[in-house]
Amino acid sequence: MRIKMLRMQREDSKSSHKIIKGVLIVIISTLFVMYALFPFAWMLATSLKTNPEAMSIPITWIPERPTFQSYTQIWKGYHFTTYFMNSMLVASSTALLATFIGALAGYGFSRSKFRGRTFLIGAFLATQMISGTVIIGPYFKILAKLNLYNTRFGLMIALTTISLPFCAWMTKGYFDTIPPEIDQAAMVDGCSRFQAFLLVVSPLAVPGMVATILFSFLLAWQDLLWALTLTATESTRTVTVGLAFFVGQFQVNWPMLMAATLVASLPSVLLYVFLQRALVRGLTAGAVKQ
Repeated sequence: MRIKMLRMQREDSKSSHKIIKGVLIVIISTLFVMYALFPFAWMLATSLKTNPEAMSIPITWIPERPTFQSYTQIWKGYHFTTYFMNSMLVASSTALLATFIGALAGYGFSRSKFRGRTFLIGAFLATQMISGTVIIGPYFKILAKLNLYNTRFGLMIALTTISLPFCAWMTKGYFDTIPPEIDQAAMVDGCSRFQAFLLVVSPLAVPGMVATILFSFLLAWQDLLWALTLTATESTRTVTVGLAFFVGQFQVNWPMLMAATLVASLPSVLLYVFLQRALVRGLTAGAVKQ
């Protein structure tokens, strides 16, 4: 009887510990979520205020009279529509081009065994350790000589070369998980090496390519340094550069700035939300060689 009582007490203590642990996890997770979402909530609240209310003291946490005037103003003026479309074009083109070229390089590294292969892969990845501020000068001179300075195409080429090493490494890891016998079977059936890559192997590597597309898109969308240096007019500037023009010399229209910032962050947030499963699957599968 006494042994049964002790067992019951132990089970009760274990269950109570589990409950306490679960409650602590929920509380800590909630605090982290609130900490992460607070800037977005504050930006949204500020964007719905008028400029006098946003500058008023004491601070009002909730807009007294919410208005969408700032959202309509950013689309009508400040060339925001041009900046937004430029970012869409440059980021999308960069993501597709970097993924395609990176997949070709990754497939070559994965399937071809040649002398110096390991060194070349290491050198490829070592370029990621070079700061953009170090190489942006040569990029500027090269694009200027090629008459590609202040063009969206020139900016796209520059951002593609920055994303390319990661894309090649990522797709190489994913191609390593695909048996080479699949390529050989396709070539026996009459496919060339490129056709086997494009029609047979690439569809199997879609999760890995989705991860590289998302990485390249976010890198290009959030870029400021390269866009600021390689563009000079409203017709070629991206949205990150355009946001700086919402800051005046003597004052800042905070509702308009917050509205523009929220709109600018929407594509990257939505893309990550819809593709996060494919991203995680691509990163984990490509990180382990079977």
